[in-house]
Amino acid sequence: MEQLDRRYLERLAQLYPTIAKASTEIINLSSILNLPKGTEHFITDIHGEYEAFSHVLRNGSGAVKKKIGEVYGHTLPEKDIKELATLVYYPREKIELVKKEITDEEELNDWYKVMLYRLIEVCKHTSSKYTRSKVRKAMPEDFRYVIEELITEKADIADKEAYYEEIINTIIRIGNADNFIKALSRLVRRLVVDHLHILGDIYDRGYGPDEIMDTLMAYHSLDIQWGNHDIEWMGAACGQLACIANVVRIQARYGNLDILEEGYGINLIPLAQFAVNTYGDDPCTCFQTKGEEKARSEKDMDMRIHKAISIIQFKLEGQLVRRRPEYNMEDRDLLSRIDFDTMKIEQNGKYYDLLDKNLPTVDPADPNRLSPEEAYVMERLQSAFMNCRRLQEHMQLLLQKGELYTVTNGNLLFHGCVPMTEDGNFKEVEIYGKKYKGKALYDCLDALVRRAFFAVDPVRKEEGRDIMWWIWCNKDSPLFGKEKMATFERCMIAEKETHNEGKTPYYQLLDDKEVIEKILREFGLEGEHTHIINGHVPVKRGQSPTKCGGKLLVIDGGFSKAYQGTTGIAGYTLIYNSWGMRLVAHEPFTSKEDAVMTGRDIHSDKVAVEKFQTRQTIGDTDIGIKLKDEIEELEQLLAAYRSGELVEKR
Repeated sequence: MEQLDRRYLERLAQLYPTIAKASTEIINLSSILNLPKGTEHFITDIHGEYEAFSHVLRNGSGAVKKKIGEVYGHTLPEKDIKELATLVYYPREKIELVKKEITDEEELNDWYKVMLYRLIEVCKHTSSKYTRSKVRKAMPEDFRYVIEELITEKADIADKEAYYEEIINTIIRIGNADNFIKALSRLVRRLVVDHLHILGDIYDRGYGPDEIMDTLMAYHSLDIQWGNHDIEWMGAACGQLACIANVVRIQARYGNLDILEEGYGINLIPLAQFAVNTYGDDPCTCFQTKGEEKARSEKDMDMRIHKAISIIQFKLEGQLVRRRPEYNMEDRDLLSRIDFDTMKIEQNGKYYDLLDKNLPTVDPADPNRLSPEEAYVMERLQSAFMNCRRLQEHMQLLLQKGELYTVTNGNLLFHGCVPMTEDGNFKEVEIYGKKYKGKALYDCLDALVRRAFFAVDPVRKEEGRDIMWWIWCNKDSPLFGKEKMATFERCMIAEKETHNEGKTPYYQLLDDKEVIEKILREFGLEGEHTHIINGHVPVKRGQSPTKCGGKLLVIDGGFSKAYQGTTGIAGYTLIYNSWGMRLVAHEPFTSKEDAVMTGRDIHSDKVAVEKFQTRQTIGDTDIGIKLKDEIEELEQLLAAYRSGELVEKR
């Protein structure tokens, strides 16, 4: 590090005005460097599956049970370890179950005492690699003093043995055991995972993306890499009409309109009324919906809404393609390709019959023009999305904690792909008149997304809003990775050849070591222990999530129930602790009730991706690099005090 100028040293001296204070901080930071590296948890492609996500978060992809095993693996039977793990995951539900099974008060108090002592020992173990200050901050405020007494001192010292026992007995006697067990369980979960990485696609398909976002808003330490489905919702939240139509269509298709109405308070009555008035006699068979079985009338309503918003979407996308010729997406102006005399559509020089020929709102003279009723529906939806406080709060979290990529501790994290040419070079992509490739493309798009929310100039703001639709579905988008979004074709054309979306070259290059190392270098990473970690494309049954000898990890194995038929599992997650990295394959989640009743977990197979010969410390991490810089700055301040250049302020 270069010599700091005097002005910087003077500012630093305001924080550490004496030799003693500067010295104490140097000692503190130097000792922290030697603590074990905290555990990182990587999750991707949650797709609204709140219960499964919540369970994986609670069990730390097996990390919680592993910690319990380290404490009690040689002294407790597996049944007791499972019971303790379930108590940590779901303390309230487990306590309620135990109270139904144990009706004798004395016997219940014995159970409380055993569990409290066991949880305290697990807390001691999980807190051992953190500073006392960090552990104290993680403790629930109401029980901070008592927990600190119990986990930071040695209870086997004779002078204090009775003291600790009386604390436990009093907790039970005054009826506070339930709350204390909940507090200890939260502390264990909090300490087992130091930082959470969400690699995109929180939204769409499942029933609880809003609950997932609420959970993330309260999480102690996380970052988010945006997925294409997240960007689509971000575009909708800032009023981009094509993104709004896409969001509503996907909820209708998966039978999840309740997310909009109940989760976010989006009023769908104007859309529903329009759908009934326009398509009331239309069976809408081309617009079948997925998801749980519903009453016939409700399913018919969903299908009408699905068709109504789909036609609106096709129009809005056609308008956007024409307004933004620089996007080079003329092939997605699909309604303009219809011959309304024959009701055929042209695709790549061939004509195909339309499956659905009832298009009462489409004007052959101007196919992309919204009817007055459609325009009214979109006006109401736009206002609802832009003025929904809860949605806007969730989007602010995505902006504050999220970005298109993250580089951390030797790993490059992103959701989709890096746009590449077939020969393994970075593809040059034109964005608003300038060309970008590699890291520069990500940085440009990231800035444009933020412009949509924060720019004052209306032209620049509109550029940001529109680019989010481009990121959602353009073949050159790093979050899409396909040649086209074939929504129209799947609904309206029978021939399967038109449904093929085709992956971009990145996905054919995943095992090319030269290409993978080139990508890592582009983002500033080199060396043996560097990796690319991404999701987006489910790992199909029989495929490996590790590519290029473990340099690239694809950790989307199918959280979404919609994918589990082809993946055979319910997702991969990744754990990176001080001893190495391991992938965890998950079985499909049944229910919270089943997990509590049976102690059944959903992590099944663990695959060691990389093991370290020596345990990694904080000094080996990005935080360690920053701490070393701080230490060097403080040492320069110390030298300035001792040389007389600066005077201590006592």
